[in-house]
Amino acid sequence: MSYRCMISGKRPLVGNSVSHANNKTKRRQKPNLINKSFYVPEFKRTLKLRICQNILRTIDKNGVDRVLKDHGKKWSDFI
Repeated sequence: MSYRCMISGKRPLVGNSVSHANNKTKRRQKPNLINKSFYVPEFKRTLKLRICQNILRTIDKNGVDRVLKDHGKKWSDFI
Protein backbone atom coordinates (compact mmCIF):
# COMPACT_ATOMS: atom_id res chain seq x y z
CA MET A 1 0.00 0.00 0.00
CA SER A 2 1.42 3.38 -0.96
CA TYR A 3 2.03 6.20 1.47
CA ARG A 4 -0.28 8.68 -0.19
CA CYS A 5 -3.29 10.60 1.09
CA MET A 6 -6.35 9.85 -1.05
CA ILE A 7 -7.75 13.38 -0.72
CA SER A 8 -4.83 15.80 -0.50
CA GLY A 9 -2.28 13.67 -2.36
CA LYS A 10 0.43 14.12 0.27
CA ARG A 11 3.41 11.82 -0.33
CA PRO A 12 6.64 11.07 1.52
CA LEU A 13 9.35 13.71 1.45
CA VAL A 14 12.96 12.73 0.79
CA GLY A 15 15.85 14.36 2.57
CA ASN A 16 19.04 13.73 4.45
CA SER A 17 19.73 12.80 8.04
CA VAL A 18 22.78 14.84 9.02
CA SER A 19 24.94 13.63 11.91
CA HIS A 20 27.14 15.72 14.16
CA ALA A 21 30.10 14.73 11.96
CA ASN A 22 28.12 16.06 8.96
CA ASN A 23 27.60 12.58 7.45
CA LYS A 24 24.53 12.54 5.26
CA THR A 25 22.25 9.51 4.80
CA LYS A 26 18.99 9.43 2.88
CA ARG A 27 15.74 9.31 4.82
CA ARG A 28 12.01 9.49 4.11
CA GLN A 29 9.51 11.59 6.03
CA LYS A 30 6.19 9.77 5.70
CA PRO A 31 2.81 11.52 6.08
CA ASN A 32 0.70 10.65 9.10
CA LEU A 33 -1.88 8.41 7.38
CA ILE A 34 -4.88 6.72 8.98
CA ASN A 35 -7.64 4.47 7.65
CA LYS A 36 -11.07 6.02 8.09
CA SER A 37 -14.55 4.95 7.00
CA PHE A 38 -17.16 7.48 5.90
CA TYR A 39 -20.84 6.82 5.27
CA VAL A 40 -22.04 8.22 1.93
CA PRO A 41 -25.83 8.63 1.86
CA GLU A 42 -25.86 9.02 -1.96
CA PHE A 43 -24.58 5.47 -2.44
CA LYS A 44 -26.02 4.08 0.84
CA ARG A 45 -22.69 2.54 1.80
CA THR A 46 -19.49 3.27 3.64
CA LEU A 47 -16.23 4.01 1.89
CA LYS A 48 -12.81 3.40 3.41
CA LEU A 49 -10.28 6.15 2.75
CA ARG A 50 -6.61 6.42 3.69
CA ILE A 51 -6.17 10.06 4.64
CA CYS A 52 -3.61 12.15 6.48
CA GLN A 53 -4.31 13.43 9.97
CA ASN A 54 -4.56 17.11 9.06
CA ILE A 55 -7.25 16.34 6.45
CA LEU A 56 -9.18 14.49 9.17
CA ARG A 57 -9.00 17.60 11.36
CA THR A 58 -10.28 19.70 8.45
CA ILE A 59 -13.12 17.22 7.88
CA ASP A 60 -14.09 17.49 11.56
CA LYS A 61 -14.18 21.26 11.20
CA ASN A 62 -15.81 21.74 7.77
CA GLY A 63 -17.42 18.44 6.80
CA VAL A 64 -16.32 15.77 4.38
CA ASP A 65 -18.35 17.02 1.39
CA ARG A 66 -16.84 20.51 1.56
CA VAL A 67 -13.29 19.16 1.90
CA LEU A 68 -13.76 16.92 -1.14
CA LYS A 69 -15.13 19.87 -3.12
CA ASP A 70 -12.20 22.10 -2.08
CA HIS A 71 -9.68 19.47 -3.28
CA GLY A 72 -11.54 18.87 -6.56
CA LYS A 73 -12.63 15.32 -5.70
CA LYS A 74 -16.00 13.55 -5.85
CA TRP A 75 -17.31 10.53 -3.98
CA SER A 76 -17.48 8.66 -7.29
CA ASP A 77 -13.66 8.94 -7.57
CA PHE A 78 -13.28 6.51 -4.65
CA ILE A 79 -15.67 3.74 -5.77
